[in-house]
This record gives sequence, C-alpha cells and structure tokens, in this order.
Amino acid sequence: MDKKIMLERLFREARDKGLFNGTWLYAEHGEIVSKGAVGFRDAKDKLPMREDSVFDLASVSKQFTAAAVMLLVRQGKVGLEDEITKYFPALPYPGVTIRQLITHTGGVPDYFDDIEYLIQIQQEENRIPDNHDVVRFLCECKPEPYFAPGDGFEYSNSDYCLLALIVEQVSGVSFEDFLRDNVFAPAGMNASVRHVRRDGYPDDNFVRALVLENGKYILPDISGNDYDVVAEDGTNGDGNVYADIFDLLAWDRALRDEKVLTREEQQLMYTPVKLNSGEVFTDESGAGYGFGWEVRHDEDLGLVVAHDGWHKGSYAQYERFLDTDGVLVLLYCRDPEDSHAAAAFLEGLRAIVRGKEPGPVCTLEERMVQNPDTSAWESYCGKYAHEEDDTFYPDEVYLRDGDLYVKWMRGYGAGFRWKLYPLGNDEFAIKKFDFTIRFGEGQLICFDEVYKKL
Repeated sequence: MDKKIMLERLFREARDKGLFNGTWLYAEHGEIVSKGAVGFRDAKDKLPMREDSVFDLASVSKQFTAAAVMLLVRQGKVGLEDEITKYFPALPYPGVTIRQLITHTGGVPDYFDDIEYLIQIQQEENRIPDNHDVVRFLCECKPEPYFAPGDGFEYSNSDYCLLALIVEQVSGVSFEDFLRDNVFAPAGMNASVRHVRRDGYPDDNFVRALVLENGKYILPDISGNDYDVVAEDGTNGDGNVYADIFDLLAWDRALRDEKVLTREEQQLMYTPVKLNSGEVFTDESGAGYGFGWEVRHDEDLGLVVAHDGWHKGSYAQYERFLDTDGVLVLLYCRDPEDSHAAAAFLEGLRAIVRGKEPGPVCTLEERMVQNPDTSAWESYCGKYAHEEDDTFYPDEVYLRDGDLYVKWMRGYGAGFRWKLYPLGNDEFAIKKFDFTIRFGEGQLICFDEVYKKL
C-alpha cells in the first residue's frame, strides 16, 4: 500500500467536495511521507495556498501553554498543587489547583459561555479584551463553577488563560516572549503568538479564515454569528499560536529528542487525568485528557496523543503516534461545505495512517434518501420550546419549496437556517455540523435533548 498516493488522492477528493482548503503533512520516523497544499490562503481566491502558509492553531495551542508551565515546575517556580488563588486572590474559585487547570478538572467556567461580556468590553471601551479581562469577568460575574474541584471534567478556555497569566507572573516576561525563547526556539520552530485583529497580519502568507454563511464564504468579522472572533483575539494560552505544518513536525521531533521537555515530564503530560472518585476520565470516544493533550490507545497505532482546534473558520488537527513514531498534521481555513463528509474524510486519513483502505467520503446529497416519504413533514413544522437559559437551540421548523428547514438560534448572533436532509424515517441531517435531528410525536430530538412543539 502506497500511503503517499492514497493520502494525496484523498486530499484531492476532499478539495473537490469542498471539505478541505489548507495544508497537510504526514511523517513516519521523522521522514515526510506526504505533504501538500490545496486551495487559497486569502479571502478573494487570488493567492494559492503554500505549504509554508501560517495558520491559527486554535486549541492546539494549549499544549504549548502546558509545556511552559512544566518548564516553570522544573525550575521550582510553580507547583502543580498550588491553588490558583495564590496567584489570583480575588478569584471566587478556592481549592482549584494548577494541575486541575491544565486538565480541565477545576470546574472554572469557560468565558466562551458568556462571550457577550468580552464583546461589551470591545464595544464600550473600543479595544480588544485580553486575559486580564477574563479574570475580570470571573471576578465580577462570579459564574457558578461547573463542579467542585476535581469532581468532574469540563473543557474550559478560561483555564488556559489563567495559566498564561501565571507564566507571566512567575517568569517576569510576556507569555509571547516566554514561548518564543523557551519553547519555540529550542524546538526549531518559527511559530509565534499573534493577535492579528489587534495588531494586523504580519504578511499575506498568514491565511485568512472564512466561515460559510448563507451559502457564501465570508470573513467571520462580518458574520452574523461569528463576529465575536474580534473580541476573542486578545487572549493568550487557550489559542492564538500561529504556525505551519513544518513547525508542528519540528515540535514532534523536539519532543522525541527531549529538546524542551524530558521524557519523564512528557509521560506525566500524557497520563489521563483521574477524578476525585479515582475514575480515569474518558470522553464518548474513549479518549482521556492529560496536560494539554487528548490521550487514547489505538489497537493499530498504540499510544496516540493529539489535539484539535477550531476557531471561526480556522481548523487544526495534530496527532502524534508515539509507539509507531508517526505524526499527522492538518491545517485548514474554511468551514467544510458538508461536516458529515468532512468527518468521513478524517476517518479515511486515519485509516490510511493505519495501513488500511479508507472508506467512502459521501456527501449528504449522496447519503440522503431519494424520493423520501414527505407525508409527515408538515406535522414537523412549527415553533419549538426551549429552556430559558439555552444558548443553542431549535426555534422553528418550516417548509420551503418542498424542502424542510430548521431555524436554529444561539445565545447571540443571527442564528442559522439549515436545510434538513432526510436520512430515513424521521431522521435528518444538516451540513453545518455532523449531528442528526429526529422527530417524534410533537417533539424534536437532538443531542439527547427533547424540544416540545408549541
């Protein structure tokens, strides 16, 4: 099996189906098996994508924050069991430790849950908020913790903003400078922490991420739903590391060669977190979470440490196969036209990495029931009830030109209007996200939530 040929064929198919606009790299034992670039790096389709184009890594950035903390732990400047109130006395979350911030088990609420707070700062104070404003939000609004420290797992971007501020406090330098001098440079990376909406794009090789809205690709800054991208641009620790595929290959080799972190430090970071109950946390896919890394065991590849990232049109997928010495990097900068097909594309890539044939990458048009029975569709139409504190919910189902649509609202923004594609009986899918919707007796069911028809 020629992995290079199969990977490049799959990426071409993904490009042709509107699933991938970006760069990729797959390497084994430090040697590149396949790499490439497809699509465009600008908003007007004038500048072809380059292999060294620079992308926002979004939440893949978190592993670098965790690495910075580990370096300070090594120096004795920070303790993993330090309570965060040692560094932020006014925070209303006593008992939360640095270890729990790194592993998302402290229960500190995610500022993304109340992003309107940062949007208001941006609008009223005419500036882009930063990490200190995240602390300000937590102290002023005092959102309820998700759970008692160590009792559960809940992904929170606030955790990593606090960690970045701790790095600055104890090191005496900016977070950006600390990562540059202590992580990126020793690893041989050209990566950097950037705030492109605050400071501008350094050059045109920094890609412009686009979101798909009403059938058109647009900048999230002018979107009816994703305009909060501007208010989120000033934070550190949880995102905003910019890099190319070669930087992430260099990071993989630097970790293997112990240029930044020792093998013992990495083993600690790759150990899935245990909750107070003694149970090792795992998500629905069976993956655990370490220090800025998702951790899972694959029957073909052994130990896999990975992280993905998404931020308003920016996507990053970084997977390291520790036992087989491989690494897979995907960086792309446009919403896929069909999220179900995009998920099949990613599974196809993972199959090739395992030395197996990829499955078909089918769009919803190819998967949907042809000539479906529409006799019940009119009964699905109408308004649906939701809980008062819901921030993402179906509002109305309606017919238009013989097709079924759903109006889906979110806590802020204009909401979405999605065409429903019939998959069989009472089950439907949308292109924006790879979830399904079912209709029952006067109800709509999604994410195991039941919404009653009014």
